[in-house]
Amino acid sequence: MATLLHRLGLASVRHRLLVTIAWLVALVAVGVGAGTLSGATANSFSIPGQESTTALSLMKERFGDASAGATVQVVFEAPAGQRITDPANAAKVTEIVAGLGRLPGVAAVSNPLDPKSPTVSRDQVAAYSSVTYPVQPSEVTDEQRAAITAAVDQARSGGLTVEARGEALSNPADIGGASEILGVVVALIVLALTYGSLVAAGMNLLTAIAGVGIGAAGIVTLTGFTELQSTTPILAVMLGLAVGIDYALFIVTRFRHELRRGLSVEAAAAMSVGTAGAAVVTAGLTVVIALAGLSVVGIPFLSEMGIAAAATIVIAVLVAITLVPAILGFIGHRALPRKQRSLPPVAVGPYVTPASVAVSSAASAGRSSAASVGGSSAASVGGFSAASAGGSSAGDDLPAGRGFIRGWARLVSEQRWLSLIGAVAVLAVIAIPFFSMKTTLAQRAAEGTTQARAQAIIDSRFGPGISSPLIVLVDGPNAAAHATVVQKQIATLPDVALALPATPNRDGSAALVTLIPASGPEDQKTVDLVHAIRDQVDDADGARVYVTGSTAVSIDVSQKLNDALPVYLGLVVGLAFVLLVLVFRSLLVPVVGVLGFLLTIGAAFGATVAVFQWGWAADAVNAGSTGPILSLAPIIIVGILFGLAMDYQVFLVSRMHEAHAHGADPKHAIVTGFRQAAPVVIAAATIMFAVFAAFVPEGNDTIKPIAFALAVGIAFDAFVVRMIAVPAALALLGHSAWWLPSWLRWLPELDVEGAALERRPPAADDNLAPSDQVAARV
Repeated sequence: MATLLHRLGLASVRHRLLVTIAWLVALVAVGVGAGTLSGATANSFSIPGQESTTALSLMKERFGDASAGATVQVVFEAPAGQRITDPANAAKVTEIVAGLGRLPGVAAVSNPLDPKSPTVSRDQVAAYSSVTYPVQPSEVTDEQRAAITAAVDQARSGGLTVEARGEALSNPADIGGASEILGVVVALIVLALTYGSLVAAGMNLLTAIAGVGIGAAGIVTLTGFTELQSTTPILAVMLGLAVGIDYALFIVTRFRHELRRGLSVEAAAAMSVGTAGAAVVTAGLTVVIALAGLSVVGIPFLSEMGIAAAATIVIAVLVAITLVPAILGFIGHRALPRKQRSLPPVAVGPYVTPASVAVSSAASAGRSSAASVGGSSAASVGGFSAASAGGSSAGDDLPAGRGFIRGWARLVSEQRWLSLIGAVAVLAVIAIPFFSMKTTLAQRAAEGTTQARAQAIIDSRFGPGISSPLIVLVDGPNAAAHATVVQKQIATLPDVALALPATPNRDGSAALVTLIPASGPEDQKTVDLVHAIRDQVDDADGARVYVTGSTAVSIDVSQKLNDALPVYLGLVVGLAFVLLVLVFRSLLVPVVGVLGFLLTIGAAFGATVAVFQWGWAADAVNAGSTGPILSLAPIIIVGILFGLAMDYQVFLVSRMHEAHAHGADPKHAIVTGFRQAAPVVIAAATIMFAVFAAFVPEGNDTIKPIAFALAVGIAFDAFVVRMIAVPAALALLGHSAWWLPSWLRWLPELDVEGAALERRPPAADDNLAPSDQVAARV
């Protein structure tokens, strides 16, 4: 693979104008497609084959499609001591309802005081009107939302309390808000500090943006041909931008190293793709496998999210191994800090012990033995060895702080028991809230909004169950007669506030019973009620009984996702173990890596539950609303964090492995590998944290907890697990860390960082003459 990628990198840099134009054409093409072919996205979740979903399909067949489009519920409440049915208040309600009917895009408005179908609370203090649009929620325009919001604001001036809620008021999250731009700016600052060159930093960022732009626009274009979830493009952008910046970071870092080593611009670009690019491909493949693996749980909307995000990762990898070397060919030595451009070439090797300095001959010998001692000593699967990310001096291109990093590595390795116990204890404490995590698909309004105030009035005046009615479908022969029996039986169950009389269809082949729970959609009592109906209400006379409605669908989807999470977690943990065994040809290093990943997952979930479910520091991150975590968030978080955690694990430990393979004792191997790899891990993790965190303040309810969990998960993994727990654990294991049983030594030796290329004598055109090198740098 390394040789093939070397050739690809060389072709890309030699034909850099053509490659750049090709990517620009692709960007423009998918952009035009997104603008002209995009369609509506979905905001609801369902799983084919579930009882609630099957019942919805039967209802459409038996009763016709009753979906009228997006709705807004306008809630009225009379002043204290008055009733909404008082003549003066009733006149105001009628006037407001008439005005709502004249708003742009409105198809119908119900009058809550209509004697035929009143929607007034029992105490006659509150009422609500349903405003219907003839389109789906995602198709309601910003102007239409602004019009109804203004009408509600104006209605409050008449003395009534008027609030509104509903799916039509939910504005689909846009990409490119102020917080997302801030995240990109932070990434640019980190890159500039990392490189010491604004040219290199800007190039890195622009190539990542181009890749994620193509991926996101392609996904938006697909919405014109198939229905996708509204959060799918946002998830793809968030993940694609983060990994795109990081993948380019490793390519550019290696390119700078090769320039300092004396290679020409073209040869350096080709070598960076053949070495670091091979690791990028493998890293991307790891993330793709983890995301595509979401398909194994058998949930269609989760599969589409995973595949869409995986496609964006594939594009980020292709950009890194083609467009990045092409752009590097244009900027040349300007990728180096100005003070380094006129320096003579430096001879560097892959490993420097604390007691020796590698010179050119030692470097050559070291590279030759790197792949033969202990297997693929600097191999990297799902991550980057230091050779991949910049040869022996991956960290040497980075700014100061290496003395601190060396000292930190020595401190952790010397105080290994204290370091390991402290890191595990901190993450374990943070993970405690995870054990009380609750999940739901019900959307909650942010506190302080008109939606939240409307919900509060509904709950207090009508009861919390009015927002989550359950629908019982009786389907089959004698359905109408059996539905009457079912209605009486349901009315006696616990937590049933009201069971309406059965409503049959025209031919009597089906009937509906609507019941209002006494509890809200997220209450465990409502969940128990759904299960009680299914367990205690029997079919009869060929008529089958189903429980459906949005609340039942939410319960079914949440249960399916909760059941799938342990299976998927086992899948990715098993995959991680196998990958690490192949990389390091060891059993204990993979065990350390897997346990570290589990600590990361636990702490990320614990922090997310504390903020988004318990409400701790919710205002600080603009969490909006608090309550059960969105059902699909945990399994997505596991998939993404797995791929990223393996990046950092292999990148960091492979440098330690390489040093140990060259004869260093375990302690010195840890210190040396840490010193060389940690700066790049810190830079990459800081960038990812900034990108993910930027989607929290202004993201929608689906993205907020996912982005938060990914941001804190990256921080925990990079700065606690990889910087403290892993080196401390390896120091405790000593030589046994690299032990591999004899019956496993048949495993293949992986060379994904291009050791074969480094052992190969340079081609005649790989280098410029020294005088030409100096002239080119100036």
